[in-house]
Amino acid sequence: MNATMRRVVIGTAAVSMALSMAACGKAGSAGGDGDNKTIGLLLPENKTTRYETFDRPLIKAKIKSLCKDCDVAYNNANQDTETQKKQFDALITKGVKVIILDPVDATATRSWVDAAAKKGVKVVAYDRLAEGDISAYVSYDNEKIGQLQGEGVLNALGDEAKDSRVVMINGSPTDPNAALFKAGAHKVLDGKVKKVVYEQDIPDWSPDEANRKMAAAITSLGKEGFDAVYSANDGMAGGITTALKSSGIKDVPVGGQDSELAGLQRILSGSQTFTIYKGIKPEAETTAEIAVKLLKGEKIDSVAPETVASKSKKGIPTKLYDATIVTKGNIKDTILKDEVYTAGQICTADFAKACKAAGIK
Repeated sequence: MNATMRRVVIGTAAVSMALSMAACGKAGSAGGDGDNKTIGLLLPENKTTRYETFDRPLIKAKIKSLCKDCDVAYNNANQDTETQKKQFDALITKGVKVIILDPVDATATRSWVDAAAKKGVKVVAYDRLAEGDISAYVSYDNEKIGQLQGEGVLNALGDEAKDSRVVMINGSPTDPNAALFKAGAHKVLDGKVKKVVYEQDIPDWSPDEANRKMAAAITSLGKEGFDAVYSANDGMAGGITTALKSSGIKDVPVGGQDSELAGLQRILSGSQTFTIYKGIKPEAETTAEIAVKLLKGEKIDSVAPETVASKSKKGIPTKLYDATIVTKGNIKDTILKDEVYTAGQICTADFAKACKAAGIK
């Protein structure tokens, strides 16, 4: 073999070895050795419109702005815990080292998160405090939000609050936030209203089930047996207002939460009284920033300066945001000002007259 031929053979062998090593690297990544350019994003359901409309695109956009060559592996569990566990496990198998998790069932996550942590995977609990060895938590002070909801009910009842009877339609029993909303609302309402005359937790935050429970409350209490309805979110408030309308009940205050488009339109038209505005953008973008920092091995204390404790871990780095009661009178100064929705999105043909009456153009 001449010298030229030897160089060709050696060069070919070197290229072959490099390609083989690259292939091994990719295979190793897929097998769980570590995917340092992918952040997992697992959201719990899509019945609540915020997740697909705001949370998902906001988180993905912020991650890409902070890490241009990062990918986001997204899945929605459609309110099924087993589905979410499979999605979580698939990310671990792929080698993803940072996962943003908004759990369907916050208690069920403990074994998954603990197992992931032992493999060096950082889990950021988003919106709901997941159990297990999580690395950070971003949400709102959810008991305070419940208190705001209670205040919204009292404000709507005015001077008649002390003689009023309230129906409470609470959120899902598997969502720890729902328990905090309920506790906060009771802290404000108990002793300030005459009585909570009917109360139900609604699995999966189902608007259809909220509708059925409201219909059951009307049957049990009678059309004049209650004076206001607390709804833990806007989706369920939609089911509740439908039940009230079907029974011919008007002028009963109904609260909500999340400032969903349909909820805002109901507020303008008068079938819903208030909602709670939680700035999803800062929550989503802070979560994305923490996830990227964890991926790069950077400290997160500047963006998660507080700490909270779950049932399974203390001292979790945390950022909690505040919220605002939104009524017909301040939609312009909150929702429109922060560009959550435009006037055009809210004021469709069916709501044009109500928008004009509220001074929204």
